[in-house]
Amino acid sequence: MNVVEAAGLGKRYGSTWALRECSLAVPAGHVAALVGPNGAGKSTLLNLAVGLTAPSAGSVTVLGGCPAGSPAALDRIAFVAQDTPLYKNLSAEDMLHLTRNLNWRFDRAYAQARLDELGIPLKCKAGRLSGGQQAQLALTLALARRPRLLLLDEPVAMLDPVARHDFMATVLTAAADDGVSVLLSSHVLAELERVADYLVLLSRGRVQVAGEVDDLLASHRMLTGPAAEADRDAARLRVVHARRGEAQAHLLVRATADDPLPPGWEGHPVGLEELALAYLREPSAAALPGPAHARHAQRSEVTR
Repeated sequence: MNVVEAAGLGKRYGSTWALRECSLAVPAGHVAALVGPNGAGKSTLLNLAVGLTAPSAGSVTVLGGCPAGSPAALDRIAFVAQDTPLYKNLSAEDMLHLTRNLNWRFDRAYAQARLDELGIPLKCKAGRLSGGQQAQLALTLALARRPRLLLLDEPVAMLDPVARHDFMATVLTAAADDGVSVLLSSHVLAELERVADYLVLLSRGRVQVAGEVDDLLASHRMLTGPAAEADRDAARLRVVHARRGEAQAHLLVRATADDPLPPGWEGHPVGLEELALAYLREPSAAALPGPAHARHAQRSEVTR
C-alpha cells in the first residue's frame, strides 16, 4: 500500500507554480524524508496530502487510495505543521481536553503518560513551555490520535540538538512500535541520515529523485580522479554533480560498486547527505529509480 501517491500533481498560486508535475508513490512502513531547498514545494506537497489546499492540477491520494482531505483519510492522518500549532494561552491539559473532544479515537491515557514521562507539566500554558517541550506536546497530541500516517513539516527546525534528538527518537519509536508511516520534511540532512529509510527530493517544484535510501545509495558512487581527465571521462559516466580542483576532480555518478571505473579513478560509497546535496546543487539531474522504488511505485515517475 502507498501512504501517499501523487499523479501529475501541481499547485499554482497566481501565475507561480509552487509544485508542478509531481508524480510519486511513498510505500507504507517507512520513515520517508522529504528534502529540498526553501521554495521547493515541500510544505505545499504536505498541505495537499492532508487536504488543507486543493490541487491546481493532477491528484493525490493517501493510505491506499483515499482522496486527500476526505473523512476516511483525515481519521487516520496526523499532521504537525511547521509552526508547532498550539494555543499558547491554553495549558497542556487544556490541549489534551480540546484534542480529545475533536477526535473520537484520541488516546488520553497514552498522551498523559507521554507528557508525564517527558516532564511536561499539565498545568503550564503551552506558550510558557520551551521550544522542545512545545514540539513534544504537538507530537504527543498527533500520536495520541493513533494515526496510520504521520506528516511532519520541519518539526525540528527551531530545536536545539538535544531536543531534536529526543523528538526524532519519539518518531522512530512510533514507527517501530506502532507501525506508523512517516513523511518528514526537514533541512537537517544529518538528522535525516540517522532516521530516514526512504527519500523524496524536491527542487524547483518538481520531484528530482525518490526511492528507498539503501537502493539509492547502492546505485550511486563518488569517484575521485585526475582533474585533467574529468571532462573526457565524465562524458562516459552518468554524472549527477562534479567538483573540480587543480589536481583532483570528484564526480558523484549513478553507478554501483560492480560497475567498471575509468583508469585512474577510485570509487567510494556515498551517504544520504552527500547524495541529497548533489541533487540539490544539480536540480536538472534525475536519478534512475532503484529496484525497490520500481517494485513499490509502478505508477511513480522520477521527473526531470
